[in-house]
Amino acid sequence: MASISTAPDQCRVRVKICGVTSVEDAAAAVRCGADAIGLNFFEPSPRYVHPDRAREIARVLPPFISRVGVFVNAPDRYVEQVTGLVGLDLLQFHGDETPAQCERFGRAYLKSIAVRPGSDVEAVFEAYSSASGVMLDAWHEQLRGGSGETFDWSLVPGNPSLPIVLAGGLNVDNVSRAVTQVRPFAVDVCGGVELSRGVKDVGKMAAFVHAVREAEMSLRVHTEAKSE
Repeated sequence: MASISTAPDQCRVRVKICGVTSVEDAAAAVRCGADAIGLNFFEPSPRYVHPDRAREIARVLPPFISRVGVFVNAPDRYVEQVTGLVGLDLLQFHGDETPAQCERFGRAYLKSIAVRPGSDVEAVFEAYSSASGVMLDAWHEQLRGGSGETFDWSLVPGNPSLPIVLAGGLNVDNVSRAVTQVRPFAVDVCGGVELSRGVKDVGKMAAFVHAVREAEMSLRVHTEAKSE
C-alpha cells in the first residue's frame, strides 16, 4: 500500500498545537496557522480538558482543522464516548496501547512512541503499520509527553514507511533545525508555546508557525536547486 511519507521533496509541514484547554486558545491557534488542535483526555495531565469543554472547543474550529484526541491507556468505552461527544477526527494513543487496541475503534489514529537511546524506531513503524502516522516524542521516566525535552533526532529513519509527527521539546528556537534535519510530515508543540501550563501564548504560537514556514521555504529552495 502506498504511503504518504516524509520524502525529501515534501516541504509542507503540518503544525499541531497540543494541550489546548480553552476556546480562546483554540481560536488563536487557528489564527496563527495551526493545522490541528490537540485535546488531552489524560486526567493526570495539567493540560487535561474535560470532554464537555473539549466539545465546546471543537465547535469553534473551522473546516479542515483536525480535532485530535490524546488518550493514555484509556478504557475502550471512554475513548468511544469522548470521540462521539467531541467529534474527533483523529485518535492519538500516548500510552502502552498495542496495535490491536489502537485499531479496534475503526478510526484513523496516531501512535506516540517515547524515543530514547537504543530505541528501534523502525520496528515501531512495522508494528503499527495500520496507523495514519507515528508520533516520535522524548522518553521521560515519569511523564507521558509534555516534558519539554528533545531526543536524538538522528534516531529517526531517513525514509519512513509512515508519516512522522515530530514532538518533544520543540519551540521557536529549535523547530527550524528540527524540520530541516528530520523533514517530518508534521510537528507537534505543547509547552513550547505556553504562557503557563495549559495556557497558550499567542506570540509564541505565531512565531513557532512562522519558523516552520521559513524552514519549509529553505527546504523548497534547496530541493529546487538540486533538481536544476
